[in-house]
Amino acid sequence: MPRILLVDDEPGVLYTLREVFAERGHEAITAKSGAEALGKLDGVDAVVTDLAMPGMDGLALLGAIRERDPQLPVVLLTAHGSERVAVSAVKAGAYDYLRKPFDIDELVLVIERALEARLLRVENRKLAAERALGRRIIGSSPPMQRLLDAVGRVSKRPVTVLVRGETGTGKELVASLLHLESDRAARPLVRFNCAAIPGELAEAELFGHSKGAFTGATSARRGFFAEADGGTLVLDEIGELPIGVQAKLLRALQEGEIQPVGSGKIERVDVRVVACTNRDLQAEARAGRFREDLYYRLAVVELVVPSLRERRADIPELATEFSRRCADRFGLTDLRLAPALVRRLADAEWPGNVRQLENAVFRMAALSAGGELGPELFEDAPQGDAPADPGDALPLRDQLDALERSLIARALQAAGGNQSEAARRLGMSRVTLIDRLKKYGL
Repeated sequence: MPRILLVDDEPGVLYTLREVFAERGHEAITAKSGAEALGKLDGVDAVVTDLAMPGMDGLALLGAIRERDPQLPVVLLTAHGSERVAVSAVKAGAYDYLRKPFDIDELVLVIERALEARLLRVENRKLAAERALGRRIIGSSPPMQRLLDAVGRVSKRPVTVLVRGETGTGKELVASLLHLESDRAARPLVRFNCAAIPGELAEAELFGHSKGAFTGATSARRGFFAEADGGTLVLDEIGELPIGVQAKLLRALQEGEIQPVGSGKIERVDVRVVACTNRDLQAEARAGRFREDLYYRLAVVELVVPSLRERRADIPELATEFSRRCADRFGLTDLRLAPALVRRLADAEWPGNVRQLENAVFRMAALSAGGELGPELFEDAPQGDAPADPGDALPLRDQLDALERSLIARALQAAGGNQSEAARRLGMSRVTLIDRLKKYGL
């Protein structure tokens, strides 16, 4: 449902316009001033604002909106005699203007045209992103449209970006898009998982080290920053980076300089950093677990990847695409999802988000002999329990994966979600456990 922000200092006008748009299937939210409107722009698809308002008028509001989202359509409502100002506003980026008293049907028509134009731009953005990635991007829900639109605007701007979202939402995909649509696309895209390297080695991995810098350093080695010179460095799970290394990362971001461990030599690098996290780093900074100055340096632009429950409209298309991939992988030419199963998938909770949905579809396909997949195969898929009796239809590798996934899920539950304790119970390192959690969408 398109969301329209209505801005006017007259409550009667706001009430009337809100009812009119609601009758036509649009969600309308209201603001009584330009300042209030700026706090309600998130998720908005179009703005209708009065030109003459106390404090921040419609023209000032237009300028502020253009700075934040140049593609967001803004329609001005003007009093008699303000046409010259309104025309100047259109030249400055307003979508259109209407003179009071205006015709309601004409206003609705203007807004619907603006929404269609915005949707077309988003679809074009999606096609461009798919060409860059070389793969389909699944999702036409409003949250995904807004995310792709934001990625398209930010990608060519030389700023650090913080990509935030729950586990399994696709933060890695967003980071790849930011690189592939930037002016650095021909240069390296390098990834560093901050959670996969022990704290004492993270500095050497990021910035490199000289020969003999520490025990085992039998030769000099370039770090990830040097490898990404001229390109993009993606820092996955940035919230796991040790505090001591965070200070040196801050210097690298501010000065464009790195110093390999054990070396007195300063090296200059030209690297764009994209950091990914499933944590609220601002809250982590308040708690003293993350440097506040580094958070603000990373979050010059912050992009939030929506969870699957925020984009449920995309679930049928996602599940269908995953079933197609399963058919290719398992050689099942007639694999398809029953409508009842699609409804179950759309209604289910997905704490592991897209990755968990993908694993569930692959699991059901592996348990089947092909044909139509019914809802009975989904009984325990989201909870991660092992299949009761996979039989001959399930290859050995998939049986082992299903068993491992179940054991890990149960150990994590028994440990109350404590990853270190779960790893101890399973007899594996925490790093290995984290890798398995990502693999299985847990």
